[in-house]
Amino acid sequence: MTKGITFATAKAVAAGNSCRQEDVIATANLSRRAIADMLHSCKKAAYHPEVSKEVQSRALRYGKECASGYLGLLEHVLVIIQKPSHDLKQQLATYSKRVAGSVTELIQAAEAMKGTEWVDPEDPTVIAENELLGAAAAIEAAAKKLEQLKPRAKPKEADESLNFEEQILEAAKSIAAATSALVKAASAAQRELVAQGKVGAIQANAVDDGQWSQGLISAARMVAAATSNLCEAANSAVQGHASEEKLISSAKQVAASTAQLLVACKVKADQDSQTMKRLQAAGNAVKRASDNLVKAAQKAAFDAQDDQAVVVKSKMVGGIAQIIAAQEEMLRKERELDEARKKLAMIRQQQYKFLPTELREDGQEQ
Repeated sequence: MTKGITFATAKAVAAGNSCRQEDVIATANLSRRAIADMLHSCKKAAYHPEVSKEVQSRALRYGKECASGYLGLLEHVLVIIQKPSHDLKQQLATYSKRVAGSVTELIQAAEAMKGTEWVDPEDPTVIAENELLGAAAAIEAAAKKLEQLKPRAKPKEADESLNFEEQILEAAKSIAAATSALVKAASAAQRELVAQGKVGAIQANAVDDGQWSQGLISAARMVAAATSNLCEAANSAVQGHASEEKLISSAKQVAASTAQLLVACKVKADQDSQTMKRLQAAGNAVKRASDNLVKAAQKAAFDAQDDQAVVVKSKMVGGIAQIIAAQEEMLRKERELDEARKKLAMIRQQQYKFLPTELREDGQEQ
């Protein structure tokens, strides 16, 4: 509401100093919109049922003073255009200060209207909390897909008493549940930091708080994305469309992104608070569930390798051909492995550039 008036005031002063026709026309058009928007917003806010009479009176008074002061500024600009002089241009500052004073009073009246429940949607800490809640919702949605894939009569633990598909499914469900609890715990930790005044309370730390919030948002998004990928991989594995290696990679990515989320929260948090202890416990639960899935997938991969029988040809020529073919396959796969490692290193290097400072050291270790 007041940004438009402030901008229009600056334009009017500039038009008065330049005396150019195009500047004056642009200022007139801008002024009309800015004053109309300000008065409309002021009236609408002042007559809200929850606004007190005293605050209502202040808002209407300073809204009127702001419009009157701006009108005086425009009239003075008109005088300058008709008879330009250095003294008249010097007086522009007085008129603009009068408008600025009314704007300041209007802002204070608006602050009084907000109440205790109002939050700034552009506040980095508010954005961080919304992102955490959004990540939790995304993880829960992914978990529901797993439940629909193969509903079970009662919860089970991923152990060797289950077959491969059941182990994978139960481990993936455990990870989804654990990451959901983790992100909710991170949201609680973030709210605790705001309540304690460690984040968002000191204006001088706004840049630092914004960077911290961005780190928290980035980490929460990575946890949600990694969990979603894991659920998709588990779904595909049970259907026979995904490899055990993809499952292992997905589970490890969940563990890595979980570690980054924990680091982001710990940067400003009190390590001895109950909220942080719950967050750490949730992180440990994610790690355990991820380890269970990795073990199940690795066991299945090793079992599959043991089942592969190699028939060795008895004739010399055939045997040599087999050796050459096996060596060729080994060299090809070694080259593919080397290329895959280089590709992964490049991807991590690119992602590392966008990580907030507090996450970079941890991200480099993953």
